Amino acid sequence: MAILNELIHQPVRLRIMAALVSVDDDSQLEFTYLRDLLELTDGNLGAHLRKLEEAGYVQLVKTFVARKPRTYVVITSQGQRAFGEHVAALEAIVHTGEIQEKGDE
Repeated sequence: MAILNELIHQPVRLRIMAALVSVDDDSQLEFTYLRDLLELTDGNLGAHLRKLEEAGYVQLVKTFVARKPRTYVVITSQGQRAFGEHVAALEAIVHTGEIQEKGDE
């Protein structure tokens, strides 16, 4: 039976994770690029990133470029694994129609 990750399943967080896994290994996305790509506000993106960071799925890297603060978002190996499992669960649902949310195990 397919087990969905409730944290990732939320539509905005699903889109964030999808954007991050599409980046080459050891690459990162700048906060403002991700915000514009997903058409979110700073506050909305920040709130979702905070939840993903608390779960250990993403890491925020703060630095300065030409004396201006920049925040980069990197998916962790734990985040990659969780996203892969979530995608596999979605594919299983498409093929079997069975669903189980994480925690209902």
